[in-house]
Amino acid sequence: MKQVLIIDASPLFREFLKEKLIAEKVNVEVAQGRRDAFIKLISTLPDLVILDVSNSFTDLMEFLEKKQNDPNAKSIPIIISGPVIEHDKISVLVQFNVIKYFTKPIKFDIFFESIGQVLKAQFSIDITPCVLELHLNSNIIFIEIAEGLNREKLSLLKYKLTEMIDANHLENPKIILMLTNLSLSFVDGANLELLFDNIVSDRRILKKNIKILSLDSFVTELIDGHPAYSGIEVASGLPKVLNSLIENSVISNVPDLISDKILTADSDTDKGSVEMRFYSDSTSINNEESVHGTVIRIAIVDDDAVIRKLLENAFASIGASCDLYDSGTEFLNSLGKFKYNLVILDIFMSGISGFEILKRMQHNPKSPPVIVYSQSTQRQIVIQALSLGAKTYMVKPQKPAAIIKKALEVLNAKI
Repeated sequence: MKQVLIIDASPLFREFLKEKLIAEKVNVEVAQGRRDAFIKLISTLPDLVILDVSNSFTDLMEFLEKKQNDPNAKSIPIIISGPVIEHDKISVLVQFNVIKYFTKPIKFDIFFESIGQVLKAQFSIDITPCVLELHLNSNIIFIEIAEGLNREKLSLLKYKLTEMIDANHLENPKIILMLTNLSLSFVDGANLELLFDNIVSDRRILKKNIKILSLDSFVTELIDGHPAYSGIEVASGLPKVLNSLIENSVISNVPDLISDKILTADSDTDKGSVEMRFYSDSTSINNEESVHGTVIRIAIVDDDAVIRKLLENAFASIGASCDLYDSGTEFLNSLGKFKYNLVILDIFMSGISGFEILKRMQHNPKSPPVIVYSQSTQRQIVIQALSLGAKTYMVKPQKPAAIIKKALEVLNAKI
């Protein structure tokens, strides 16, 4: 049986890899810390080492040099995942039998293809097109799935949820699963069961706190006919779901309700996260990519010239390119001409309102994510914006740093 040693991987990355490798009949050993790693390396002499790098390349080089000086371990191939590094560092790694260096977020189809080449095994990878996004507001975790159900991403979701709950110390996590852009049938039953099983696998997620948004009758039939999912509610509209999860009794006024329960994403929600990417995923973007050549393009739609300029200056600080629109009509006319990574949208504008824009974008699953940025603090306005597909709602005014943080959170929400 082939053997792989995984070194210094985050819990999410480690557990996902272990599950996938063991399913392919590969024996897996795990090590944390370079000293423990070297002891396990020379005692097991695995067929492959998978090593995760966070920040320190000094420790990495010391480990590689020790491995190079051991005649039994010298020839063992290594695959490394880590942050963006200079090309000259990659060339240095080659001499230590590092065969691949994957920059995060990892494109997992290529990643497992590389593992398979080393182990002389063919790994089965589901390449079904799938957009899976998560974001956290207070204790509510929003999960949105579009295009299709990809088993690899559904498997990763289990670990991502546990990581998010642990990192944010959620005592009573609530889940809103949005499947409104999926058309499903009995052939999707096994994948839906995998999805639901992975969500309820964490015992801190109570079934009564799981709400599913779906327009498909098959989802309701599957939930109703499955005793293991008793307590999970399926609804067709976001307002009903939000009203059932938001506890009005503990909020004294509407602005507090909005900021505390719907709008504010907790800090460090992505700490230690691993994102699922495929080579075919062409819409992914993160802050590192904006610095290293891929420019984030943002549409700012607001009839206030001052707001447009302030937002443009704020996003310029992270290298983003902004197109400014003073009307909804002008923006909608541009959608077919330009590809945007994000839209910042005001609600109340002369002519076409932000609500009308959201309605038109809602019918296109490839529409860019939208952050609503409005002065209104009315609860129903917020819920209506979210129900029409807005990723989040920010009340004017906000500091530039807060807007940038929220934008990057939305851009990095995909698995």
